[in-house]
Amino acid sequence: MDYALHAIVVLIGYFLGALPFGYLVAKRHGVDIFAVGSGNPGATNVRRVLGSRAGNLVFALDALKGALAAALPLLMTMATSHLIRPPDGLPAEELAVFQAESLEHARLDSILALVGALLGHSFSAFTRFRGGKGVATAAGGLIVLMPVACVIGAVVWLVTFFTTRYVSLGSILAAVAVPVASWLLHPSLALRIVATVVGAFVILRHRKNIQRLLNGTENRFTRKAP
Repeated sequence: MDYALHAIVVLIGYFLGALPFGYLVAKRHGVDIFAVGSGNPGATNVRRVLGSRAGNLVFALDALKGALAAALPLLMTMATSHLIRPPDGLPAEELAVFQAESLEHARLDSILALVGALLGHSFSAFTRFRGGKGVATAAGGLIVLMPVACVIGAVVWLVTFFTTRYVSLGSILAAVAVPVASWLLHPSLALRIVATVVGAFVILRHRKNIQRLLNGTENRFTRKAP
């Protein structure tokens, strides 16, 4: 196993995830996002402070960096597949195993890159290791790796949000729904495990929101003009 290559993949994912889009978008509007609202640079706080257009832009950019981190190893494997040829005359069954192993290696790198992106987003080196809670970045990466489970998670988020108007509760329940769906629907044990770890990470990042929900002091989302 090439540990150096895996470490490089994690670092690439980290610096992609560390791009502080929430901070940069808010700064463009003359706002220090760490000093207003909840002090979080995620899309929810940006939307609450600056309106839906800015918040939606941050969500899209944060999701994009997660998707890009997860997709890059797969795209690189596809692009270089012609350079790594199986031995000539390899039986069909062994060829299928060879191709499956190549895909599994790429999938492992995708998982590592996504983990790196989540760490970068949550503890960005560009903002003194402050960051968001990882919902959009996790969603972007997981939709590349397990789209069906992510669609189920998105439905759970939407139903929860429009029923309760709590963004945090929607995110927490979606972070539960995606791993559950992955264990029920996805054949890859590695992806089931990573979905579980990512879901747990997102929930852990929401621990203060959970406390406020239990205390009845969590803020409901209110619409702000674009």
